[in-house]
Amino acid sequence: MQTTAYAQCTAPAAQAAEIGTDKAKPVYNRLAMMEDPALAAGYLEARLVEAATLPADLPESLDEMAGWIARHTDAVGTAYRDYLAGRKAGAPRRYFHTKSQALYFLKAVAPTKLVDGAWLYGVLQRWDDEDFRPLIRIYLEELGNGVPDKNHVLIYRKLLAQHGCEQWQDLPDTHFLQGAIQLALAQGAESFLPELIGYNLGYEQLPLHLLITSYELNELGIDPYYFTLHVTVDNAATGHAHTALEGLKQIMPRVGDASDFLRRVAAGFRLNDLGVGTVDAIASFDLEAETVAMLAAKSTVGKNMHSDYCRVAGRTVNDWLSDATQIPLFLEKLEAQGWIRRGEPAENSRFWKLIQGERAEMFGVFSPYEQQLLQDWIATPRAGTDQAATDSPTEAPRVLSHRAMLRSMETLNSGTSPRSSAPRGLIRHRFPDDEHAWESIGCELRLLEARLAATSSKEEAMDLLVGLMSPERHHTSSGLMATRVFSRLYG
Repeated sequence: MQTTAYAQCTAPAAQAAEIGTDKAKPVYNRLAMMEDPALAAGYLEARLVEAATLPADLPESLDEMAGWIARHTDAVGTAYRDYLAGRKAGAPRRYFHTKSQALYFLKAVAPTKLVDGAWLYGVLQRWDDEDFRPLIRIYLEELGNGVPDKNHVLIYRKLLAQHGCEQWQDLPDTHFLQGAIQLALAQGAESFLPELIGYNLGYEQLPLHLLITSYELNELGIDPYYFTLHVTVDNAATGHAHTALEGLKQIMPRVGDASDFLRRVAAGFRLNDLGVGTVDAIASFDLEAETVAMLAAKSTVGKNMHSDYCRVAGRTVNDWLSDATQIPLFLEKLEAQGWIRRGEPAENSRFWKLIQGERAEMFGVFSPYEQQLLQDWIATPRAGTDQAATDSPTEAPRVLSHRAMLRSMETLNSGTSPRSSAPRGLIRHRFPDDEHAWESIGCELRLLEARLAATSSKEEAMDLLVGLMSPERHHTSSGLMATRVFSRLYG
């Protein structure tokens, strides 16, 4: 085996002083451009220090790790079986009280999900080293091997767009921490290889929350495919959990200091526990606060858009919206004047009919997520009222699960003629109708083909392809094509 160099960087923190390493969001945005290895190293050093005191249940011996993975998988499976039994017996959803909370969750974890797999990007440079094959295979599968419908980032981007959840950039700083770590590892693979391997080993273990969120998203009519895909590909038998351990075994030093290597693997493993985890992100949802914050953000545009005859409690709507701090009182006045009927279905409120209805005056003002937020907020009794004290938490009307909706669509399409069959409709929807968009994509791909044809060796071609498979590019048309070509050449 070829010995792997993994020397620590000497002074990364000083080199990264311009941006700093105490805030995740600016680091995330900078590292997303894949152009600052000094900042990446400084950020990793700071997070490793932060994580050093956290517990890690990773075995100290390589021989014990397969058993550790098996025990973890069994424990998760048992806990999930208990969860399902409880639900069958009538227990409520564990995570998502309302659909808006589920959509909030999709936004809350977006900074991490939109760089899915990024931590492994740096190992692509070692494509000619067989010891790195397990890790490279994981990265290629995160990219769907270049197939759009399997590329994890594309799947998640589509999910966000479907529910109007694209506005995630204003999330609190801690929501960007895990994504920043992954982007930093993408640029620090050579210097932080043991930490990268440890992080990968931890990240690829199947968590209980993944199984539960998949189940509850489906119940709420939200496509759980992104999450169920990870349930299958991360399995301990043949999936990423197994492959991650194989990657560690193959890169473990045979001549160098194996104990020091494993110590650093454990340090990287602990990085998984920093920042806002899935359960914390779900629990951070506050329906009242999120609704007020959403309307306050809307007020910056809407404060000059209403006619003077629109008055609430004697004041114009423009006046109410001129100061975002007035939004809570404005909502109280709307409720007092009968525009909003809290604790009842949203359809009973005149305010809702301005948003949803045959001649809704505010049609298109609110995204699907914002509409769901308002719908759930209206249906929930105001805190402190007699209704809130005596009623159980309001559940939204039962909706078809995502899988049930798919079955209904299949039934509707089963009697259609070949000319109007579902597959043709899906294909037409998937690609751009704009002729210029087609030309742009076509030019990009033809240029890539020409550049590949002009390369003089496999090494030169692979270097070109690797550059297009970075976290910021792999989900583009050229990045997807580059991934497909790389997968074929890699074998």
